[in-house]
Amino acid sequence: MALLKLRDGTELYYKDWGSGRPVLFSHGWPLSADMWDAQMLFLAERGYRTVAFDRRGFGRSSQPWTGYDYDTFADDIAELIKHLELKEVTLVGFSMGGGDIARYVARHGSARVSKFVLLSCVTPLFVKTADHDGVDKSVFDGIKAGLIKDRPQFLDDFNPLFYGTNHGMKVSQGVFKQTLQIALQASIKATLDCVTAFSETDFRPDMAKIDVPTLVVHGEDDQVVPLPFTGKLAAEMIKGAQLKTYPGAPHATTTTHVDQVNADLLAFLKA
Repeated sequence: MALLKLRDGTELYYKDWGSGRPVLFSHGWPLSADMWDAQMLFLAERGYRTVAFDRRGFGRSSQPWTGYDYDTFADDIAELIKHLELKEVTLVGFSMGGGDIARYVARHGSARVSKFVLLSCVTPLFVKTADHDGVDKSVFDGIKAGLIKDRPQFLDDFNPLFYGTNHGMKVSQGVFKQTLQIALQASIKATLDCVTAFSETDFRPDMAKIDVPTLVVHGEDDQVVPLPFTGKLAAEMIKGAQLKTYPGAPHATTTTHVDQVNADLLAFLKA
């Protein structure tokens, strides 16, 4: 396995496919790099170098007790980009992974970055606050309680919302089983701590620091990360960002709308 030993001894697993201009993918909660297989294969077959990693605590990476915050995640990405000598890289984040790449640019700048993509992302702020109409904190408290009580069942029950099958989307049982299998590879500590991180981290200051061409893609029927609080607002806050919304689409567009996502990514990369 390709493992990068980070500054604190944590081992970060990554996959590196193809050759050409690089595209780096940051996965959603509570998944791993494997969620990007369809996008990585598609782009690698079309002349791009595709890289995806398992966030610390998830997939095949180490499971440290601490470090589940966005400054740490951003610094992990910085080490990976430096290790692989990536330049003119397109950063692509899904769900909580959008926070990773936004914080990377905020902390490390965009000298190595050419383009930026947010897919169904939690940015700029997920939770409801005095000055932001987001999701009530009680929802995230309930997620953590459900995980502690019965993590396998909670995650299994989460799948229909994630893929929108409760609203008529069609996804195979194999996809459901794989999603649960990937999610259960993760550290329960990381899984819990990341709920706090992705729900409460305020990325509004980070949005102003994104200074490269940006594509924001979001499903209009995203029951997990509602469009009005996140994708729509992110596109308004990032200078020159392009917003693409998919009518009737759920959170997991990389699977349910794979052909459309792949085509939009390729078009954006070529633009």
